[in-house]
Amino acid sequence: MLSLFLPLFLVFLFCGLPVLFALIAAPAALLWFNGQERDIVLLYRNVYNGMDSFPLMAVPFFMLAGELMNRAGITERLVEFSQAVIGHFRAGLAHVNILSSMLFAGLSGSAVADVSALGAMMIPAMEKQGYSRKFAAAVTAASSIIGPIIPPSGIMIIYAYVMGESVAALFLAGIVPGILIGVSLMVLVRLLADREGLPAATEKADWKTRGNASLKAFWPLLTPIIIMGGILGGVFTPTEASAIAVAYAFFIGFFVLRSLHVRDVPGILMRSGLTSSVVLLLVGAAMAFKTVASLSHTPELLASVLLGLTENPLILLFLINILLFVVGMFLDAGPAIIILGPILGPVFLNMGVDPVHFAIIMAVNLTVGLLTPPMGLVLFVTSSVSRLSVETVARAVLPFLAVEAVIIFMITYIPAISLTLPRLFGFLE
Repeated sequence: MLSLFLPLFLVFLFCGLPVLFALIAAPAALLWFNGQERDIVLLYRNVYNGMDSFPLMAVPFFMLAGELMNRAGITERLVEFSQAVIGHFRAGLAHVNILSSMLFAGLSGSAVADVSALGAMMIPAMEKQGYSRKFAAAVTAASSIIGPIIPPSGIMIIYAYVMGESVAALFLAGIVPGILIGVSLMVLVRLLADREGLPAATEKADWKTRGNASLKAFWPLLTPIIIMGGILGGVFTPTEASAIAVAYAFFIGFFVLRSLHVRDVPGILMRSGLTSSVVLLLVGAAMAFKTVASLSHTPELLASVLLGLTENPLILLFLINILLFVVGMFLDAGPAIIILGPILGPVFLNMGVDPVHFAIIMAVNLTVGLLTPPMGLVLFVTSSVSRLSVETVARAVLPFLAVEAVIIFMITYIPAISLTLPRLFGFLE
């Protein structure tokens, strides 16, 4: 079924069918051709059953919290804090852009939200200070993919639900890889400073300025601490943590910063509701597809094919990284994880690869795919924000993409990068 499903799925996509419907129509057509009409009923019933889950409620709640934070003007405070801390380095505003993305990741968990919120502010500011627009756009795009890696992360929640893993373990496993990507991008910016003629260091902020910036950013920066602290301390579950995040964002926006108004609420609810509905429908379709894949023994067949190539897990991980990178050129990270997770996960689990480790490999690789043409969503959003062509942004982002590819292979072949924190907190043996 896999050999027939993928071509049929791609045909539906190229015909303009949305991913959701292609994901349901392709296996349904194959079941019909195979004379398994009875299983088609099971397929569509599982679309609803796949969404009917308490853990999945975390997705719309975290998205709502991100919308509230973004609308409340949190972005400006994070940028001001980053500027006060590292703005005095050579190419300081580029470093500020990256650090702001890392901090914003702990609030939104979305690459697109990162580009939209920070890009509109940082790209004009960097251009005004002497950076080329394409370099500013490239830095913004490259750092935005940290959003879905550092918790809270929507794709981690989806993977945990589809594959039956611990959300808390995946959240912890994403912290070090996310920070590693951010630090690596900063190192690259410093190495490019002379070649690109990036602006020299500015005057170092005094302690009073740093203190004021820290006070302004205190309440937003407390968000990931409350979320992760509550989950790890056993105070609440990840789903309950998402509801706490919404309440906290509401409290900050209306009573602390006073930047939110009642008239803003309908628009915030509408945007988060639309985004959540797309994600949840995809999850439902994925669970239906997972059922069909299990009935057709697709994971077992794929395992035999892969093991026929080589039984060395290191070589197989290399090949899977190449596959994921190619898939990421055409599919968004969420749908790709939903489709490939149930197929590839069991193969590597049987080979002794830790399921949390493999989850991070998939999540980081497919998230970096948001930067790759022809379908990289971050490229299109950055192009819109910067008013540059997609081709220009894609060329400018290549050095950053190369660094992130190196990080992917480091995460792949050094499991401690992603597994140390889950082990320290007792989620792994």
